Amino acid sequence: MKTLTVRARVEPELKKETESILADIGLSTTEAIRLFLHQVRLRKGLPFSLTLPEADMDVEDILHPASKRNAALDVIDED
Repeated sequence: MKTLTVRARVEPELKKETESILADIGLSTTEAIRLFLHQVRLRKGLPFSLTLPEADMDVEDILHPASKRNAALDVIDED
């Protein structure tokens, strides 16, 4: 089976914290990403609802303009 490599830039602390949480539930980051992508395909959209954060939350930490999101995507390589 052919596979692709997906790479994305994330803050080191976010990666560390989420890897710990995922490990607690028995998933690797790779498995969690694969699960997420399968759910997107199955539901034809995000597998969770999006809502606006509460007023005291820093939206910049969560949502970025499309140009910033696209710049954060590294590369999708064919293996």
